[in-house]
Amino acid sequence: MDIEDERVTVVVASRDRRDELLASLPAHRARVILVDNGSTDGSADAVAATFPEVRVIRLPRNVGAVARTIGARAATTPFVAFADDDSWWAPGSLHDAADVLADHPRLGLVCAKILVGSEERTDPVSEEMAASPLPQEVSVPGSALLGFVACATMVRRSAFLASGGFDPVVRFPGEEERLALDLAAGGWAMSYVQDVVVHHHPSPSRQPPGARQHAMARAATLTALMRLPWRDAVGRIRQVAAQSPNHRSGVVRGLCEAPAALRRRRPVPAEVAAMRRLLVR
Repeated sequence: MDIEDERVTVVVASRDRRDELLASLPAHRARVILVDNGSTDGSADAVAATFPEVRVIRLPRNVGAVARTIGARAATTPFVAFADDDSWWAPGSLHDAADVLADHPRLGLVCAKILVGSEERTDPVSEEMAASPLPQEVSVPGSALLGFVACATMVRRSAFLASGGFDPVVRFPGEEERLALDLAAGGWAMSYVQDVVVHHHPSPSRQPPGARQHAMARAATLTALMRLPWRDAVGRIRQVAAQSPNHRSGVVRGLCEAPAALRRRRPVPAEVAAMRRLLVR
């Protein structure tokens, strides 16, 4: 693999997607750490045999997004770019994102524009980020964020780890929200930079929509309990539950796991809660 920028490590977390990994890993132009989430399809062995330059960390069980935190801890570069087994950073984008972080020390992360599939459609989430209503500091490029998409994000490793990385309560999916709140609480800015690009070719091995709605509602419930002021938390949970039966079941699942979330409860400062309310409106 060619090294595009010595300041960057790409961390890939994967489980049971051997074919996708073998196809996407050659596209990474950086040092790569693969954190295997307890795969049973021979993913780790196949990568170790085919790409000996990739560092493979084998976990005995699936820990969800915490695998990315494990990979970031193992990295030694100042910046860590996350990728999924079905995504990769476009040529030049790792270098460009690293330059943005290096030139703006208040930035905790940069989120790239996501192009989906061989037709390279702009992901609707990217369009939403580009239109962010949050006030942007003149000294920070791009659109101001209070959220991101993990597989299209490069983090300042020190800020990411100081903010706790991805946690074992939410796990996956929906892991980004709590981390974004903690980064903002720590004084870190986050930006969407549309000149930086990530390609995403969604794997056919994915959760069905109903299961994903359930999982995202669970994550939203747990994040609300951990970080939002009580009034905001109750409003958020009610809003999520009202969306569909799948969402309601996810909220119930999250409430069943509330003790773990409440043990980690640390409401964000008022100014961060106000930023979130602006986004909700």
